[in-house]
Amino acid sequence: MNNFTPREIVSELDRYIVGQNAAKRAVAIALRNRWRRQQVPEELRDEIAPKNIIMIGPTGVGKTEIARRLAKLAQAPFIKVEASKFTEVGYVGRDVESMVRDLVDLAVIMVREEEAAKVRLKAEDLAEERILDLLLPGESTALQATEAEGRETTRDKLRRKLRMGELDDRLVEIDVQVSKTPNLEVFTPQGMEELGSSFKEMFGNLFPKKSKRRRVRVSEAREVLIESEAERLVDMDKVKTLAKERVEQNGIIFIDEIDKIASAEHGRGPDVSREGVQRDILPIVEGSTVSTKYGPVRTDHVLFIAAGAFHISKPSDLIPELQGRFPIRVELESLGEAEFVRILSEPKNALTRQYIALMATEGVELVIAEDAVREIARTAQLVNERTENIGARRLHTILEKMLEELSFRAPELGSKQVIIDAAYVRDKLADIVKDEDLSRYIL
Repeated sequence: MNNFTPREIVSELDRYIVGQNAAKRAVAIALRNRWRRQQVPEELRDEIAPKNIIMIGPTGVGKTEIARRLAKLAQAPFIKVEASKFTEVGYVGRDVESMVRDLVDLAVIMVREEEAAKVRLKAEDLAEERILDLLLPGESTALQATEAEGRETTRDKLRRKLRMGELDDRLVEIDVQVSKTPNLEVFTPQGMEELGSSFKEMFGNLFPKKSKRRRVRVSEAREVLIESEAERLVDMDKVKTLAKERVEQNGIIFIDEIDKIASAEHGRGPDVSREGVQRDILPIVEGSTVSTKYGPVRTDHVLFIAAGAFHISKPSDLIPELQGRFPIRVELESLGEAEFVRILSEPKNALTRQYIALMATEGVELVIAEDAVREIARTAQLVNERTENIGARRLHTILEKMLEELSFRAPELGSKQVIIDAAYVRDKLADIVKDEDLSRYIL
């Protein structure tokens, strides 16, 4: 785990997310506490539980983005699930434990990629030797000593050319593994997904992998062979062990729309289903052992971040046991015109920068003036007030509509500079914004 101080974590989040300082501070402390826990004596380490967080705020204010960026910063396995999907009528074949299984699957992929990166240099050397064998077929043991010496000289010359890229366009034949496993769908009762995946794996092993001969360029063959060699060099038992450990110590599960499973009045009908989902989630958040295809995984130290708008319900409508497992609550602020201006101009991945980069691929130099940014922000705020408030997501809709014609004509414009000012924004959006009924459908 990266050793960042809370201030450094907040500073890194500031590069991508505008405002919401209270939420940033809460997640920064939660992440730092994980590092602190690793430093305490072992007998006390297991007693320190993560301080789970509930983020309260309307859609489009940055709840999911904060959690996602935090996980990326910590290099931790991260998964987002919608709490409401577990209340769907007739929803079969999945249960709340599936979120932990999905997190483990993700961690295995992460660790496998990291381990493959560690052995890449060795894999490159082995792949180079295999390509030289393809370019210079035949065994040197079958040759006389003088011929073998000449062959090695030729091989060294080919090696130099290969490294210089002079042989990249030459064609070679390589064997590529093709799986002949048929598509199997195994239907199992709810909570028995592991049995289904075991059946799939068992049937998959009955069908051996076959090789297919392909004729490709040396440049492409090199990448295929590097991947093949790296896969053989990676110890999958070690990968599984590390992945399980990473999930148990550093995993982050983001439960969105948790307000949808809260109910103001406990009674019959859908409320019973919602409370049932809460009671299913509770043991996982409290800490339990979940069976996965990589072995049992404990959730005692997984960090849970829940989020919801809580327009109709409130956090106190959750069952008391679940409330107690989310001790930290932060309220995210609604975004207004001033925040929209900052969102469009400050972050490293600002929308304006994204569109400028997209247009540059067509040779069009897009210039978005400051007054245009202010006008886009004002329009977004106006539409959010008149229709549904979807926060910063409104900026995506407005920019896409505003630049629709330019995006369509960009390939025909050639190398040209296009300046977007406030007048351009008003011209493209004025009629839609004025017509409230139309803006509901288009913006």
